[in-house]
This record gives sequence, structure tokens and C-alpha cells, in this order.
Amino acid sequence: MGYSRAEIIEMLCAEGAELDALLARATAVRRDTVGESVYLRGLIEYSNVCRKNCLYCGIRRDNRTVDRYTLTRDEVLDAARHAWISRYGSVVLQGGEVTAPQHIGTIASLIREIKALSNGELGITLSLGEQSADTYRLWREAGAHRYLLRIESSTPSLYARIHPADGLHRYNERLRALHDLRATGYQVGTGVMIGLPGQSVEHLADDLLFMRDTDIDMCGMGPYVECDRTPLADAGGSPGPLAERFTMTLRMIAVLRLLMPDINIAATTALQAIDPEGRLRGIGAGANVIMPNITPDAVRGSYRLYNGKPLSLDSRVIERCVAYGVWGDSLRFKKR
Repeated sequence: MGYSRAEIIEMLCAEGAELDALLARATAVRRDTVGESVYLRGLIEYSNVCRKNCLYCGIRRDNRTVDRYTLTRDEVLDAARHAWISRYGSVVLQGGEVTAPQHIGTIASLIREIKALSNGELGITLSLGEQSADTYRLWREAGAHRYLLRIESSTPSLYARIHPADGLHRYNERLRALHDLRATGYQVGTGVMIGLPGQSVEHLADDLLFMRDTDIDMCGMGPYVECDRTPLADAGGSPGPLAERFTMTLRMIAVLRLLMPDINIAATTALQAIDPEGRLRGIGAGANVIMPNITPDAVRGSYRLYNGKPLSLDSRVIERCVAYGVWGDSLRFKKR
């Protein structure tokens, strides 16, 4: 849609009755464009081992308090089988960024085995960080068809502020990876954190324009929630109250739905970390994807990206207009 930057900023400042009207308009656009259905992606948190040292992340490489784990083949396949039997339609393999050849090959094998056990019926989304174009191609050929790689902030100076200057966290490399994913044929998703220290409403408007101009197929964005013993949390700053970050996230979902009516937008777990009904309210702002966590209980608490991360999903979310047994691919991707 043809909204200007000034109009986007105005919508991101909506309060009271204006905010209610914005959310209602986004919900109507979602209904008229992608329908009432909510798509399920069973989330398998494969490993909390990561080579990156992002300043905000609880599983950053230098956090020595984390109990590191990597799921076994059987654990992954059991979780995928549960998703298939439960008719979730899709699974998400998510994990820290690892680029070792053995890891790359293992992921390719798991993708093939998930496809085999579900008779090709389970869709597969990956969220495994920046990789080479060859790795993306290998995983695509194995059967994955969606990839989420969050930009976190589309403003290069803010991106640099929340990542260490160690050569592994380059803004242009993140852009390169998004380009490679599109060129390889994935449905491409990205997203940002909302309420970062030093982040302005203008930054957020630029994030929305970045997603529109990048022509993404799906989005997963949520409020910035501090994690203990991370440099960004320890540095303090003024990220604003959690309640305001939550409300701004609802505005961001709604405005993105107006800007890009035919993409998939997730109601992310971080919303529920602030409000017990957070993911339900995300759907009420225009989202249409939910990711129930199906990681084995024994390690689920070790994939701790931020404080208060919920380990289960309000069952009322799954009761709402869920489309069982379908991939729920992005309409935007189909049109392209």
C-alpha cells in the first residue's frame, strides 16, 4: 500500500480510539486478504550453541551460564512426528548460528527425514542464521522452503550498537544473506526488535519500509525483552516500559499488515512474555501465524533468549480459527 513515511510514523503513535481503529482496520485487511485462518508452525529449538555474540541474546557465545545442548536425531524426528500427527502443517527448525560442515550436513539429513516421516506433508521453515549461498541451496534442495533471518534493525548504526564489532556481525553480510535466500527460492522472512535502547519511532518506520522494499514473504518481530547477563541489559539505557514496547509491537504488526496485506505475520513468543494473552492480541492486530513450542521439555528452558520466555502456549490461541494440516504459504510468494 502507498503509505508515506510520515503517515507510518503517525500510525505508530496512535493511542486510545485511534489505536483501536488501527488494529480493527488491520484485522479487516487480514480477513479480506489472507482470511481468518491462523497457521501453526511447530517450533523445534534444535540447539542453543551459537558462534555469534549478539549483545542482547541469552544464548550468545560468551554466556558461560548457559547449559548448552543439541537435540539428537531421534528427538528432532519425534517432535516433527508430533507436529504431523497433530496436523500442525509445518515445523520450524530454529537454532544458534553454526557453520561447521558436520552441522550443515546434519540439518540437510534432518530435513530429508522429516519429509520422509510425514510423507512430504510437513512444511519446513528454517531459522539458523547467516550461512553461505551453497548451504542455503543444500537445505533448499533437501526440502526446506521457508527461512526466517531477522534483520533486528534496518538502521546500520543501531544494528552496530547491538552487535559486537568482531567481524562476525556485519550489517551488509545480513543483507547479503537475505538476498541469497531470495535467489535460492525460499519464502523469505525477516523481522526486528521493538523497543531497543536508542530506537526511535522513526527507526521503526524505516524498519517497516525496509520490509516493504525488500518484498519479504513473512515477518516475525517482537518486543525487545532484556536478558540477564547480556551486555545490552547490563548497560541499562532507556528502552521504555515493557507495556509500551508491547503496544508498539501491536502497532507494528498492524501497520505492516496495511503495508503488505498478503504476507504471513507471526504473533511471536516475546509478546506472551509480557502479557499472558500476548499472542492472542497479536492475532487481533493482524498476525496470522502462531508457533507452538514442541522442543523436548528437558531442554526447553535452556533456549533462553530473554527473561520470562514462556515455555507453553495459551490453548485458546490454538482454538482460534486454526487451519490444520496445511502449509499456509505466503500469498505474496505465490503471486510472485
